[in-house]
Amino acid sequence: MGCFECCIKCLGGVPYASLVATILCFSGVALFCGCGHVALTGTVTILETHFSKVTADHAMLTDVIQLMQYVIYGIASFFFLYGIVLLAEGFYTTSAVKEMHSEFKTTICGRCISGMFVFLTYILGVAWLGVFGFSAVPVFLFYNMWSTCATMRSPMVNFTNIDSMCVDVRQYGIIPWNATPGKACGSTLGDICNTSEFYLSYHLYIVACAGAGATVIALLIYMMATTYNFAVLKFKSREDCCTKF
Repeated sequence: MGCFECCIKCLGGVPYASLVATILCFSGVALFCGCGHVALTGTVTILETHFSKVTADHAMLTDVIQLMQYVIYGIASFFFLYGIVLLAEGFYTTSAVKEMHSEFKTTICGRCISGMFVFLTYILGVAWLGVFGFSAVPVFLFYNMWSTCATMRSPMVNFTNIDSMCVDVRQYGIIPWNATPGKACGSTLGDICNTSEFYLSYHLYIVACAGAGATVIALLIYMMATTYNFAVLKFKSREDCCTKF
């Protein structure tokens, strides 16, 4: 066998679906975790500086955000390992498919592990749909503030009514109703929108949401790949697989 034939054989054993899903998953999780961590820090700074001057009013929110940041570390570590495991499982199953005329046989343990990957991937896919929806919430909140500031800067706006344009974050349940001041109006709101913390956090939340969406797509590809891999192993475990195909 020549060098060209060897290269073709090696390339034929690559699980391209799992490989694409792994790259997409790593990229999506990295964007979600990295951008989300920095955006949460910027959100705390904005709240402490402009919406809640009393530490006791947002102490619980600060603790929740710190907990979410620690959870982000765990998510990144888990998906790094899980992506590698699924990619290795894809290589293993693809090699099994390429050996249709050999004496390759699967074991019950191997089929159980493959079935476990199918179940776990489906669970993670459903969970990340929720994460994707949750990550869109801060984007919506920051977009409301940004659109209000854009409206105030519009030349069609009556400057005498600028002070009546407000954003009250208390209505979203982020901070309690007795928080001071709890809302920002007029030029104060405009100054908030011009801060680097707001600009950076808003765009980082958008990127984090996009990363969560990319992870969902990656998990959908993983679902199809793991289901196919399990079906292949189940098929090749049959003694009469060549006559029942």
